[in-house]
Amino acid sequence: MSPRHPDRSGRGAEKARLKNAGARKVSSQRWLERQLNDPYVAQAKKQGYRSRAAFKLIELDDKFHFLKKGARVLDLGAAPGGWSQVALARIGSGGKLVAADVLEMAPLAGAVVLQCDLGDSDAPAILKEALGGEADVVLTDMAAPTTGHRATDHLRTVALFEAALDAAQAVLKPGGSFVGKVFQGGASGGLLAKLKRAFRDVKHVKPPASRKESVELYLVATGFRGA
Repeated sequence: MSPRHPDRSGRGAEKARLKNAGARKVSSQRWLERQLNDPYVAQAKKQGYRSRAAFKLIELDDKFHFLKKGARVLDLGAAPGGWSQVALARIGSGGKLVAADVLEMAPLAGAVVLQCDLGDSDAPAILKEALGGEADVVLTDMAAPTTGHRATDHLRTVALFEAALDAAQAVLKPGGSFVGKVFQGGASGGLLAKLKRAFRDVKHVKPPASRKESVELYLVATGFRGA
């Protein structure tokens, strides 16, 4: 799967409209129309990615180069597996990828897929055992189901981010990287301070594949200082 970036200009494309739209809620209709007209959705299907989110990781790694050949990678909240597919391609056959989610995820060739809850006290030990050692990279594209209330959604997603960060600190090797998603204004002062204590460099990024109307941001933390 060679990652070709979609043309987001929309030039030469006629926007799709849904038939029998009146039977659907307005929000559902808008979501479906957005999916039909999203070049990243079309390109994900064409290239065999399980989700359009794959392009976000491609763009982040193209910029920061944290997915190296032979790396051990942990993908938290991995379902349906779009990020895992990208990570597998980039680390190559010499690498190791563990995809973990509280939800069941379809098997992915080349990956160890685990159904696991980060809230369980034995989760870090299970993840490290599956990796066969310390991780070079921990990824998470987790976000809590949205309520429509922006402040609530932000707090719930930050809580997931912090759980992933705690897991990352338990399994990462010194010098490793952590990439995760936050909403709204990014990480709070306390969370940013925690990241900066644990990593040498921390960046806020909104990759091009992230929809313009989305309030999501990604934090890329590199140079883990060690547990």
